[in-house]
Amino acid sequence: MGRSRRTIPEELLLLALDPTTGTTAQPQSLDLGLAGAQLVELALAGRIAPDGDRIAVILARPTGDPTLDSALELLRRRGSPVRAVHWIGGPRLGLRQTYLTHLERCGMVHAVENQMCGVLPTTRYQATDNAVSRQIRARLDTAIRTGTPPDARTAALAALAHAVGLGKHLYPGNEGRSSRSRLRDLIRHDPMGGLVAHAVMDVQNGVAGQAAAARRPQPSGAPRKAGRTPAPAAMAVVGQPPSPEQMRRRGVTRATARPSMSH
Repeated sequence: MGRSRRTIPEELLLLALDPTTGTTAQPQSLDLGLAGAQLVELALAGRIAPDGDRIAVILARPTGDPTLDSALELLRRRGSPVRAVHWIGGPRLGLRQTYLTHLERCGMVHAVENQMCGVLPTTRYQATDNAVSRQIRARLDTAIRTGTPPDARTAALAALAHAVGLGKHLYPGNEGRSSRSRLRDLIRHDPMGGLVAHAVMDVQNGVAGQAAAARRPQPSGAPRKAGRTPAPAAMAVVGQPPSPEQMRRRGVTRATARPSMSH
């Protein structure tokens, strides 16, 4: 893969960088978005393809991008297609910093050392040339303004920007509401980008954890309905007599329960 073209993870990160403060918008969800952006970039490079809601490696040949090739190798080692939501929800320690360091080496950003509260060292990243970020933003603006179906890269970038919550960062306030809505609608123009974007949102909504819990073996006994915990047939509070409802569940009527007064 030639390095003349910026990858989707790089573009997503540049979109998230605030040119004034040097901070990244939506940092937690952005990490998920970067993992998803790697999948889209690998798909565009012909290395992986969607298989339902899963990702399958179709060509394990390296791309020449060390970070993408690391992700490709991890996918290959799985041996079978992996659900996109599980891949994106997996540990991605240092992924954002890896891309920030890469952008710094490429001369797109520069690190600014600072201190938080005058004590804790912090590092912020300022764009070296805002023209690059403006070009990326212009592609999204054109797709939103014209309604013309964008190319696959722009559609995927728009889908991921929406998924990680960058809409309010790019198009803030009430005046940006219609643009945010159109940004969301661009998700339909690229199948892979749409799959990954929905997976990012599912991870944020906890769907990955729910799916894992559903696969855990259940204790033996009567089957349970998903999401509901059946109450015991009769559960009386210790030290209190059972309620009429509890007696009815036991098959005990009020008449038979009342002790006879005749002798």
